[in-house]
Amino acid sequence: MNASSSGSTADDAITPAELARAIDAGDRMSVLDVRDRDEIASWAIEGSSIEREHVPHARFLQAEVTGEIDDLAADLDLDEPITVVCGRGEASDHVADLLTGVGVTARNLAEGMTGWARVYRASEIDSGGSTTIVQYRRPSSGCLAYLVHAGGEAAVIDPLREFTDRYVADAADRGVDLRYAIDTHLHADHVSGVRRLAAETGAEPVLSEPAAARGVDDVTTIADGEALELGDTVMEAIAAPGHTSGAFAFRVGNTLLTGDSLFLDGVPRPDLEAGADGARDLARTLHGTLTERFDVLDDDLFVAPGHYGPSERSETDGAYATRLGDLRDRLSVFSLDRERFVERVLDGMGPRPANHERIVAINRGRESADDETAFELELGPNNCAAAPTE
Repeated sequence: MNASSSGSTADDAITPAELARAIDAGDRMSVLDVRDRDEIASWAIEGSSIEREHVPHARFLQAEVTGEIDDLAADLDLDEPITVVCGRGEASDHVADLLTGVGVTARNLAEGMTGWARVYRASEIDSGGSTTIVQYRRPSSGCLAYLVHAGGEAAVIDPLREFTDRYVADAADRGVDLRYAIDTHLHADHVSGVRRLAAETGAEPVLSEPAAARGVDDVTTIADGEALELGDTVMEAIAAPGHTSGAFAFRVGNTLLTGDSLFLDGVPRPDLEAGADGARDLARTLHGTLTERFDVLDDDLFVAPGHYGPSERSETDGAYATRLGDLRDRLSVFSLDRERFVERVLDGMGPRPANHERIVAINRGRESADDETAFELELGPNNCAAAPTE
């Protein structure tokens, strides 16, 4: 271990929200994950400032019996304090106590990965003029959503059902009425909050015409080039197919809300709607979105995407957004011809989001799930992107 352990005493447990704030601040964090290897392989706490080591809880149980906790602790290659992580915060609490007992500064992550999945952070994006854009981010999955308000009216873009109460409360705190609840496309990684927001607030549920054509019949549809009035501004709908056939972006002020059509470190995967057989065609369509449809847009527009990656750092006062021109210069996909782009994207696809078919069915309104089931279905990392393409 990379620190003296003599005389150490136990720290209080760290909450998931406190951990998220420290990661956002760029603080170096030592994480000891005591879950099973397959659990860590599918989903872990990640970030550019995270140093992580894996020792399963079973090894600590064995060392406790044999009196070898000192030896196990000495083998850890982590700076103190060490944050111990498990699924729900119980096994990790035990391990933190064991380490503290042999003089290691260790603390438990309260509620474990379950608590981590409930962290939701917010930052404002400077959109210019009288429009305010609040970016919500879920560190556990990289999901981003937005509250846009102007002239006393608000829209929520890509809301997560798990955080419906947050959007309602924040709108009330800001003294604005929720007029629209909008999905940029049919999501495959999380359960949409559009229907619940509409039911609880009277907000108008909105989805693009091609997305709704996949079997969604309880929303207002919008077409390419149409605009939604929002107080004293408008939100322009821009077709941005590729991730899915019905993906849209929305332009408001100097900000382009791209959904999953363009990220800050790359582009989306094109296989979640039509499977591997249809991925090549959608990848070609995505190339056209980036190099033709987006080509007419100003370089100075801020791109505010629907996901961010664990290696990214916020570039604008805590929010994940950057200028479109910077992305054109930085991402190689903008300079590739269509077929080289297609091969790059198809080669970069990793595992699909867990439970994606059922999540899509729920978001289409064809299946239902209670809140606990919905929460469990969407646990996991951001698997909507292809590999980074810088």
